[in-house]
Amino acid sequence: MAVKGKTAKKTSKSSTSKKKTKVTKKKSSAKSSAQSSVTAKLKKTKKASTLKVKSTPSSELAASVDPYSLVRLSTKRQVNSVEEKKARLRARRIHWNKEKEKIAIDMLERYTGHDIKDFQQQIILTNFHYYIERFNVLLDDAIYTKGSAFKASSSKKAQVTIIEFGVGSAMAALIGELVSVVNPKAVLFLGLAGSVHPSLKVGDFVLPIASIRAEGVSDHFLPPQVPALPTFKVQKFVSQILVEHGHDYRTGTIHSTDFRFWEFDDRFKQNLIEERVLAVEMETAALFTACFVSKVNIGALLLISDCPMKKGGIKTKSSAKEVFKKYTDIHIELGIEAMADIAERGEKVRHYNW
Repeated sequence: MAVKGKTAKKTSKSSTSKKKTKVTKKKSSAKSSAQSSVTAKLKKTKKASTLKVKSTPSSELAASVDPYSLVRLSTKRQVNSVEEKKARLRARRIHWNKEKEKIAIDMLERYTGHDIKDFQQQIILTNFHYYIERFNVLLDDAIYTKGSAFKASSSKKAQVTIIEFGVGSAMAALIGELVSVVNPKAVLFLGLAGSVHPSLKVGDFVLPIASIRAEGVSDHFLPPQVPALPTFKVQKFVSQILVEHGHDYRTGTIHSTDFRFWEFDDRFKQNLIEERVLAVEMETAALFTACFVSKVNIGALLLISDCPMKKGGIKTKSSAKEVFKKYTDIHIELGIEAMADIAERGEKVRHYNW
């Protein structure tokens, strides 16, 4: 019986060892299967990468071998990217977007009361109704209309149209885009400005060579680092007219703002002095920028109407009447003559096509 007990113990030990062997075998087989699956995945990945290389176009394979081909391929991609950007920019402009042009023509006719065919190729822009009244007196064939937002008058004899569009940079940018549908030869803004430089006085003329874009509206048209500039040849024509009539004028930079009552802000006035600007007003920057991107030749002749930097120099109702009585007739007459002169000479105003 003792022998049988030992045998039983041995048997149980052997069975236990067999179980352990089976578990070990199972573990090793699991490990081997896991390793084989990982190996299979790696093989698949290698095959996939090999297939990708094989499917690469011959032009790119050549580029990887030939550095000059790689440069050409990269340049081509950059050119395509630039052309796509240009196309997106053009789609925002009236002269590239037929749908926008159609709406702009409808809006210009509705806002001015003018039919599109009545607009002349030389256009004067103004903020004040008196300029249109004076235009109608000076030109006996003037056709005057009043639209839903603006007023306009056109003379076929002088080949000039005048538009009163209101006050401020938003309206200036709007009219700058709208007049582009007329495809005018030249546009001239006759505006009033407050002097900053102490040498300027009421009644002086300023022919701006640039305008500081501090109004915000022009940012919708061009990046902030792009300057707001008038068309040189329009300013040249106006300059000649001023000299021929013996009028002195100043040239320099103007500050355009949409901040009314800036006269009571000392920090704002200090900034104007630091900028070295001649005068401050509300429309030129928006007009110059909107007209530039809309391919409109634009100039400006500003009349100093008040001297806000000096004590008691802020414009009032009574002082404004005095300005209109003494100086605005000359202002509008010079504008009409300059635009009529551009019409008669017939030379190109823009230096290049773009």
